[in-house]
Amino acid sequence: MPFIASNGLTEAETSKTIEAGGMPVHYHDIGSGTPVLFLHSYGPGTTAWITFHKVVGALSRHFRCILMDSPNFSKTGPIIYQEGVHAVQARTGVALLDKLGISRAHWVGNSQGGQSAMVAAINHPSYVDRFVMGGSHIGTGGDRYLMANRPSEGSRSTREAIDNPSKENIRRYLKVHIDDASLVTDELVDYIHYAHTWSPEFMDARSKSISVPHDYTPELASIKSPVLLIHGRYDRMVAFEISIAILNHIEDSRMVLLNNCGHWTPFEKPDEYAAQVLAFLKRH
Repeated sequence: MPFIASNGLTEAETSKTIEAGGMPVHYHDIGSGTPVLFLHSYGPGTTAWITFHKVVGALSRHFRCILMDSPNFSKTGPIIYQEGVHAVQARTGVALLDKLGISRAHWVGNSQGGQSAMVAAINHPSYVDRFVMGGSHIGTGGDRYLMANRPSEGSRSTREAIDNPSKENIRRYLKVHIDDASLVTDELVDYIHYAHTWSPEFMDARSKSISVPHDYTPELASIKSPVLLIHGRYDRMVAFEISIAILNHIEDSRMVLLNNCGHWTPFEKPDEYAAQVLAFLKRH
């Protein structure tokens, strides 16, 4: 079975689905203790499992780890929306927590998941204790870069893979997002390709959904939840200057920059990522 967690658990045996927020929400529930909601990366075929399976073994020894698939990813939805996608994802996370009887949790997100955790800290602050984000923009629709090019190489390769989800385009997109090319295996390409293309209904919902841009910069200073920013030095989707910008706006913030790492920090550097997240969530 591919992509087994370090504690031996598989994606299939931890898979759960529940009605929340007016749709089926697919998630994994592993471990016990203080709840932590995990929100996955952006891009065709990404799932909570592929984003976090390498770190959930270590973190679930200390926390109840709830890995949620966002609307129109994996088996959550499908829905058609015409609003900012990160507001949709944050609201879905809150709905899942409500359904599970959880009033407050830590949130851990990468890429779009990190930005949605940030939006939850703005729009639903009572639900967010501490949160982790990285490889994340501030504004829905992207940010104006000071140094990096826009659109980024990652954005262009993602768009190509969405418009034509061939295995060749999926492989190219993954090699841009992941700095260590040896991690882009045939197994990973097949996984991502299937997760994106398995359902015509989901593909139709994605094509009809419109994410409305929104700049959250003016709202960052209102965030009271402590945040840990973890960014890859060679992230070609979201330049690490964005995490520096966030650091400058949120009072209770700190940043870790991982060298020789791209956009998928928990996938590429799982040991370092888990250690940093564990120390932060346990307030060490």
